[in-house]
Amino acid sequence: QLQLVESGGDLVQSGGSLRLSCVASGSPLDSYAIGWFRQAPGKAREGVSCISRVAMTYYVDSVKGRFTLSRDNAKNTVYLQMNNLKPEDTAVYYCAVKKPPFSHICLNYNTTHYTNWGPGTQVTVSS
Repeated sequence: QLQLVESGGDLVQSGGSLRLSCVASGSPLDSYAIGWFRQAPGKAREGVSCISRVAMTYYVDSVKGRFTLSRDNAKNTVYLQMNNLKPEDTAVYYCAVKKPPFSHICLNYNTTHYTNWGPGTQVTVSS
């Protein structure tokens, strides 16, 4: 059974950086597209970024140029590098595996199209 665990969240000042990790166990990640999502208090979970099986990356407009997604299949890990963080980036960040069909590509950020959600990691950006 594939399980994902996020880590790397912290309290940082505006303009700071963090690197989040999404580590998989129980099954290799290399066949799947992996999405990153976030959920702020009182708001719906929203997509942030996605990386396909062949490492094509996609970002929502609000994080383009600031966030970088990468994967290390040898370590069964996906990384989300977050730079120039803003208070509006404050949220719990989650990673998840794209469901079949087309589990190897990033089609959208519909949360119902993703599975094996991790427990999340808190990112707090102070102004």
